[in-house]
Amino acid sequence: MKTDNSGKQPDALPPSLETLVVTRVRDLVDGFKVRRVLPSARRRMVGPFIFLDQMGPEILAQGRGLDVAPHPHIGLATVTYLFTGELLHRDSLGTVQLIRPGEVNWMTAGRGIAHSERTPRETRLNGSSLFGIQSWVALPRRDEESGPAFAHHGAEELPVVEDKGARVRLIAGSLYGARSPVETLSEMFYADVTLERGARLPVPSGHEERAAYVVEGSIELSRDGGTFDAGQLLVFKPGEELTLAAPESSGARLMLLGGEPMDGPRHIWWNFVSSSGERIEQAKADWKAGRFAPVPEETEFIPLPESGPAVVRYP
Repeated sequence: MKTDNSGKQPDALPPSLETLVVTRVRDLVDGFKVRRVLPSARRRMVGPFIFLDQMGPEILAQGRGLDVAPHPHIGLATVTYLFTGELLHRDSLGTVQLIRPGEVNWMTAGRGIAHSERTPRETRLNGSSLFGIQSWVALPRRDEESGPAFAHHGAEELPVVEDKGARVRLIAGSLYGARSPVETLSEMFYADVTLERGARLPVPSGHEERAAYVVEGSIELSRDGGTFDAGQLLVFKPGEELTLAAPESSGARLMLLGGEPMDGPRHIWWNFVSSSGERIEQAKADWKAGRFAPVPEETEFIPLPESGPAVVRYP
């Protein structure tokens, strides 16, 4: 739905929507812009997804890049997915992995991991653009203290489903009869969708929690009416049969995401997620004391924030 630049919510939602989240642009580091999608005041989680940021689109001039120095995580998996540009991932397991558009970096933090993401040197020298999605998936309780792990999947490994102008690249989970090779620890789905002008896409109702984030262009709810613009997250009511459509005048790009509700509430503070508030406090103390394994070849790190919000419990 149309909103003004303040992110003001519409007065009423279509019957098939449970919530509409309208994002706003904010700076991440060194003026690099992101849109914070989750968590928000209107919706904290969708299935296991507890964090979702749109990175860019940002033009990186020659000599400039994105530099996120080593920082810690527990109790979650980070998922990096790019539309344009490149990032170099390093972590405390010794992993060094370049990620390009259409590929997946899936890092399971478990009981603790540290990592960095930076624009590669070669890309930085020539100038580039960067545009993508960074998300966190909360781990089931049984896996929160599992060993950390990292997996990379090339674009050619991810299944693609195409039909009448709709193209779905399945990042994780199962959807439209396809299953991604990315190993997950809970039932979920995550997909990159492009719609040509006028193309339609039914949204399966099998998962209890489902959402669509509009990345580019706009989409319409064919049954309820209403147009939703880039930067908006549509959270659908459970069991609702619905179809998304791109306007006849332009195409659209969106992310479909969701899954089953989490097995209990989660606490979140800075980069830490856990079913236990005490575990968050332990992670804070461990990072401050230098007890996380270091990231090889990195000489700096992001210090623990000395002030900030209290540990928040979702939902």
